[in-house]
Amino acid sequence: MEINILGSLNIEHDGERTVPASQRASFILSFLALTPGCPVSFDQIVDELWAGRSMANARNALQANIGRLRKILKDVTGMNGDLVVRTVGTGYLLDVSPEAVDANRFVNMADKGGVLCQRDPRAAVAQLEAALALWRGPALLDGSDGLRCRARAADLEERRVTAYEDLVAVKLAIDAERVPLAELRQLAAEHSERERLSELLMLALYRDGRQAEALEVFHGARRRLADDLGLEPGRALHSAYQAILTQDEGLGEPRRALLDLAFT
Repeated sequence: MEINILGSLNIEHDGERTVPASQRASFILSFLALTPGCPVSFDQIVDELWAGRSMANARNALQANIGRLRKILKDVTGMNGDLVVRTVGTGYLLDVSPEAVDANRFVNMADKGGVLCQRDPRAAVAQLEAALALWRGPALLDGSDGLRCRARAADLEERRVTAYEDLVAVKLAIDAERVPLAELRQLAAEHSERERLSELLMLALYRDGRQAEALEVFHGARRRLADDLGLEPGRALHSAYQAILTQDEGLGEPRRALLDLAFT
C-alpha cells in the first residue's frame, strides 16, 4: 500500500488508486502520513482537525472518524484496518514504512539527486526528474488547515523548488536546450525571493542567445529585492550578471564551467 499526499490524497494498492470519500478520514490519514510509524496523540490530531476550535465530544468524533478510515483501508487493501491505523497509548499510529508515503520517497530521491549533480550529472537528471514526477499538485491538498499540516506543506514546497533548481542547473551543464524556459520563468516569478531561480533563468536565456533578456532578469530581481526587502542581490546573482554583461568565455563552455557557476 502506498499513500500519496503530494497533491490530492489517494491510496494506491495493487496498481489501483482510491480517493477516500470521507473528508475527515482523508484529513486524518494525511496527518498520520506525515510521521508513519510514530504515535500521534489524540490531542494533536484533535487540534489539527479542528484548528483550535472548541468542539463538544471531540474525542468521540475522532474515534468515529478513525473507524471510518479503518474501514476505507480495509475495503481498499483487504487488510485489517485496526492493524494499519493502530491505537497506541493515548493516540494512533499509521503502521506503514516511511517509503510507503510519496513525500518521503520524494525527499530521499531529491537528496540523492542533489548529491549526484557534480559527480554524475546525467544520473542526477534522472533522479531529480523522477522525484519531481511524484508531484501531482500542492502538497497535502486534502490535509487540514492545522499548523502542522501547513508547516509540512511549506517545507515540502521549499524542497520541491530546491530540487527543481538543482535539475535546471545540471541540465544547463549538460544540454542547455533541455531547459524549459517558460516553466523556469514562471517559477522564478512565483518565487521571486529565490535568487538562484533568477540566476538560472539568466544563464538559460544567455545560452539561448537572449543576452538582453538575461540582463533584464537581473534588473527585475534587483528591483523586487529593493522594494520588498530593502536588499541588494547576493554575490552569486551579481557574478552571473557580470559574466553575462561581459560575455565571459566561461558561459560558452557547455559542461564543467557552467556547472561550476550554477552550483557556486
